Amino acid sequence: MGGYHRLSLPPEAVLDPQPAIARSIALKSQRKSVRMSIAHGITKLGVVGAGQMGGGIAYVAALKAQVPHVLICDASPPALAKGISFLEKLLAKDVSKGKITQQQADAARARLMPVTTLDAFAEHADGPPQMVIEAATENLPVKLAIFRQLAASLPLSTILATNTSSISVTKIAAAAVKEGAAPDSDDARLGPARSLGLHFFNPVPVMSLVELIPALQTSPEVIARARAFAQACGKTVTTSQDTPGFVSNRLLMPFINEAVLALEQGIASREDIDTTLKLGMGHPMGPLTLADFIGLDTCLSIMEVLQRETGDSKYRPAVLLGRMVDAGWLGKKSGKGFYEY
Repeated sequence: MGGYHRLSLPPEAVLDPQPAIARSIALKSQRKSVRMSIAHGITKLGVVGAGQMGGGIAYVAALKAQVPHVLICDASPPALAKGISFLEKLLAKDVSKGKITQQQADAARARLMPVTTLDAFAEHADGPPQMVIEAATENLPVKLAIFRQLAASLPLSTILATNTSSISVTKIAAAAVKEGAAPDSDDARLGPARSLGLHFFNPVPVMSLVELIPALQTSPEVIARARAFAQACGKTVTTSQDTPGFVSNRLLMPFINEAVLALEQGIASREDIDTTLKLGMGHPMGPLTLADFIGLDTCLSIMEVLQRETGDSKYRPAVLLGRMVDAGWLGKKSGKGFYEY
């Protein structure tokens, strides 16, 4: 991001603020054998959220990147159980299709560990994770609260990533500071520097892209480490500046919103709108079907962020989109959206 100077940190410590020789030697000893086989050096990953996105991230981390310990956290036990069940079914499906062997599926499942509190990341017997990816709902206060709690319990050597698809990563990164930390302290300086955006796409096991979004504070070492991890998950990585919607949703959401407006104004039926884009433009699915798959509440939230952050009226959400969210018609996840499921 031209014009900004990023904080440079000791590469062997990633973001370790403790300069003691003993600590440095211990880190090198612990990671030496790991780095020989795992380029990204992540031997333990925390994932916040067991929904579609969090579960998908945990899946590729365990199966593709072969992270030895993948801790999936969700405060709702039913949601956590549902997420783990989904992952087990996904592994079984891939075995039945011949994509992976039963041995690979068993190994991936053994790497997954469900937990119900964020504090469990720090309390794990083998020590805290080297990276935590937050995949909670697209809501700024929720994400800020999660980052504050993670900052309070995890060492500065833990990379904190958000899977946000539209919210300012710089604003989220600024929350990665322990409460009461002095402005000139390591916590205040290095907490935000170990934070960035890693935007995976839904469905994560299928989509081959990850959008990497550095905050203004993110260190070069963290960017390199996060990129290596995403690539180990089998993804192509693109980089976007921390601008509303980044590249992906800056382009996608106005496209979906225009399709909703066309339906709202009676220009064409839902089927004809989708068919036009599928057969006329070669899209794999129409924009209204895609909106149902993403979640209409998520689409509305992103459009609201785009409009609020840019002040541009072209990002004003369609009235119909807001009304459908008000009705609880959120798309595939609720059983009804532009189509019924």
